[in-house]
Amino acid sequence: MSPSQAAGKRLSLVPTPVGNLGDVTLRALEVLAAADVVAAEDTRHSRTLLDRYGVDTRLERLDAHTMDSRARPLLERFDHVAYVTDAGTPGISDPGAELVRLALDMGFSVEVLPGATAFVPALVESALPTARFTFEGFLPRKGAERKRRLTQLASSTATTIIYESPNRLAATLRDLALVCGPLRPASVSREISKLHHETLRGALEDLEKRFTAEPPRGEIVLVVGPAPEPDEPVGANQEVAALLAGAGVRGRLLREALSALGVPRNEAYQLALEHPEPGADEPT
Repeated sequence: MSPSQAAGKRLSLVPTPVGNLGDVTLRALEVLAAADVVAAEDTRHSRTLLDRYGVDTRLERLDAHTMDSRARPLLERFDHVAYVTDAGTPGISDPGAELVRLALDMGFSVEVLPGATAFVPALVESALPTARFTFEGFLPRKGAERKRRLTQLASSTATTIIYESPNRLAATLRDLALVCGPLRPASVSREISKLHHETLRGALEDLEKRFTAEPPRGEIVLVVGPAPEPDEPVGANQEVAALLAGAGVRGRLLREALSALGVPRNEAYQLALEHPEPGADEPT
C-alpha cells in the first residue's frame, strides 16, 4: 500500500473496561460505533460490551495467533479500524503494540484513546510510592532471563508493577522474597473493578504464605516497593543478615539479597561468609 493509498486511513486503539462494563468512556463508545470494523482479541468477549451499548459495528478476530495473517489485509480493506483487547488499553502486554507498528509502516494515522488499564488502580491502592515506578508486565517464567529481571527489580529504587497469573503468584512472591528480602513491602490486587476486587498489602514473605495457603483466582497485579536509596539507612546490616539467614537465605543468595538492599558489596560478602549454606564454607 502506497502513502497516497493510506491517506485518510486510521487505526484507533480503544481501551475497554478491566472489570465493570460501566467503566467504558463515552468517547470509546463513539469511536467503536463510528469505525468501519472493530478488530478484537476475542470477538465473543467484545460482543458482550458492544451489545450492552447497542454498537453494531462489524467484528473481526485479531489476536496474537492471527496477527501475522490477518492484520495487514484488515488494514488494507477498511479505512477506519478500531482495535480492542479483552480488557484495558491495547498495546499493554498484548498484541496491540505489534498492530501499531504495522499500521504506522503502512502510512496509517494512529490514535490511542485514554482509558482503563489495570496497573494504575493497583499502584495507587498499594499505598507504595508512586512518584517513580516501572511496569514489568509478565516476568519470564524461568531461566537466566527471569533471574536477571528479578535481580534488577530487587535493586530498583522505583516501585515495580508486575502482571502475574493466579497459579504462579505464590512462586513469584517466593522468588521476590529471596532477592528483595522477605520484609520488602508489596501488594497484590486481583479482580480490579469486579465484584470480588480486593487488594492485600504486607511483606513479601507474608503475602507468599497467604497465597500458598489460599491460591487466588482472577487476574493479578503485583506491586513491589522500592529498594532503599543508597544514601538512606538500611538498618543494622548484621541484624538484617541474621534475619535473612534465619529464613533460609544463606551463602550466595544472602550476599545477593544484601546487595539488593543497598549493603556495600564487600560488607555483603563478609556477612554471607558468616552465614554459609549448609555444608559450605563460603558463598559461591
